[in-house]
Amino acid sequence: MSEDPKIRLQKYLSIAGICSRRHGEELILAGKVWVNGKVVTELGTRVDPRADTVEIDGKPVLDRQRLLYIALNKPGGYVTSCEQPGEKLVTDLVNVPERIYPIGRLDKDSTGLLLLTNDGPLHHRLSHPSFDHEKEYVVTLSAPISDSALYKMADGMLLSGKRTRPAEIHRISLRRFRIILKEGKNRQIRRMVQKVGQEVSGLQRIRIAGIRLGKLNSGKWRFLDPDEIKALTVDR
Repeated sequence: MSEDPKIRLQKYLSIAGICSRRHGEELILAGKVWVNGKVVTELGTRVDPRADTVEIDGKPVLDRQRLLYIALNKPGGYVTSCEQPGEKLVTDLVNVPERIYPIGRLDKDSTGLLLLTNDGPLHHRLSHPSFDHEKEYVVTLSAPISDSALYKMADGMLLSGKRTRPAEIHRISLRRFRIILKEGKNRQIRRMVQKVGQEVSGLQRIRIAGIRLGKLNSGKWRFLDPDEIKALTVDR
């Protein structure tokens, strides 16, 4: 099955750095947004960022601003969101004037590598379940874990009635291991660990595809280098 390139219009406006999704919905309902020369007032409207022309009040929404590709070492206590009242947001840690959007998620208590961009088509592609990229984590447990428990997680297990895909697991110590996934179910690693009777005390993502966390300090960010960007965008 081919990947559907279309996304909701209000999400496109947000990723393009124009406004928040909520404000985008207000603009659509007010009749201020045009798609391919026609006014659009339906919130369910979907657009192809690579093919459709979107305008606000007669002005094209173009990617004329610089495209940003950023790696952040997310600290614990921050949520992977652009809008969540009362919470510390990962976007608050990146000091750029453009509106950027996190690719994928790390739960509030987890740390490590998070990618952010204002490249709408790339964001959609990397967030889509069909994009089969590896994510690597270092997991610390509250107690030692047996080899048999690691084997069970590596082979795949049922979570909410669906079997996880096989994972690559390497033991680091009695209470620590590395795991490589090619999927991203909600709180997947924590749920897998709980299913074998253990508890996660620390979870850090150290790699997404060919991009590594490296020595980037907690709470700090950097721009991706040209080779890293090429690796993400080559098959677009």
